[in-house]
Amino acid sequence: MTDRVHHHPNLIFSVGTQVVTLVDIPGAAGLVMHPRGAVGVVVKSPIDLEHSYRVRFPDGFETPLKRSEVTMLARFKEGEIGDTGQLAQTDLYQRVIYRCVIGSQAYGLADAGSDVDRRGIYLPTADLHWSLYGVPEQLENHETQEAYWELQKFLVLALKANPNVLECLFTPMVEKATPLAEELLGMKAIFLSRMVYQTFNGYVLSQFKKMQADIRNKGQVKWKHVMHLIRLLLSGISIMREGFVPVRVEEHREKLLAIRRGEVPWEEVEDWRKRLHQEFNAASEKTTLPERPDYENANAFLIEARRLSLSENLP
Repeated sequence: MTDRVHHHPNLIFSVGTQVVTLVDIPGAAGLVMHPRGAVGVVVKSPIDLEHSYRVRFPDGFETPLKRSEVTMLARFKEGEIGDTGQLAQTDLYQRVIYRCVIGSQAYGLADAGSDVDRRGIYLPTADLHWSLYGVPEQLENHETQEAYWELQKFLVLALKANPNVLECLFTPMVEKATPLAEELLGMKAIFLSRMVYQTFNGYVLSQFKKMQADIRNKGQVKWKHVMHLIRLLLSGISIMREGFVPVRVEEHREKLLAIRRGEVPWEEVEDWRKRLHQEFNAASEKTTLPERPDYENANAFLIEARRLSLSENLP
C-alpha cells in the first residue's frame, strides 16, 4: 500500500506551502537569479488559478509566479512514485475476485428509491503490488455505488469485525466469486469472535450519543441511520447466539421501516435500543464464539493469494 501526497490540479496552495520552481527566475541584466528547481515558500496565495502566487526564496527575494510555474515540494520529491498514470494503465476493476450486494437490497429493506450497493474484493497482480506505485486500499465508483477492498485490507477489516465487511461475507446476494473468493467464503466463520460484541456495541453507543445531542440541539435525527443502528444490534445478538451474520431482517422488517419513516417516537426507539443492549450483553456471556478471530488461517490464506497473484490469470 502507498502513502501518497494527495494532489489535485485545481488546488490553490496556501500561504506557507513550500514550492519548487518549474522555470528559471530571472534577475537583473537578464541573469538567472534562481534556477529551475529552486525551493521557495508561498507568502501570498491568489484568489483563483488565473492570478499569480507570491513566492519568497531563502535569500529573501520575492517574485510572482503562476500556477504552471510552481509545484509543491512534497509532490516534486515524490516524482513518478506518485504518478497514477501507471495505475491508470491497469484496469483494477478487472481484478475483482468477489462482488456482492449489501445495504437495503440485501437486508430486505429496499423501496423504489433504494440504490443497489455493491461491495467486494480485488486482487492486484503481484508486479503492480510490489512496484513503487503500489495499489489503492479501495476502489470506489460513486456513480455506480461500487466499492472494492484490496484483499489484505478486506481481511484486516474482517478480523476487526467491521460490520460492512462481515455482511459482505454473509450476504445471500453474491454476483461474482472466483475460486479464490469461494475458498474465502468457505472459511468465513474464522472472522467471527467475541470482538463483534465490542465493535458493534461501541459503534452503536457512540452514534446514539451523537443523535441524542442532535435531538437536544436540532430537534431531529436521520431516521434511516437510526434504523440501521437498531438493525446492527439485532445482527450482533444473532452473531453471538448463532455464530452467523444474519443479513436479511424479515422478522423485524415492518418495525425497522416504521423507524426509517420517522413513525416511531424517539423514546420508544431508545427503550428498544436499551433492551437490545441487555440482550447483547447476555448473548455475549453465553456465546461459544472464540475470544479472537483466527488470525493464523487468515494470514495463510493471504499468503497463498499473494502467490496466486503471480499469475496474470485471475485466481
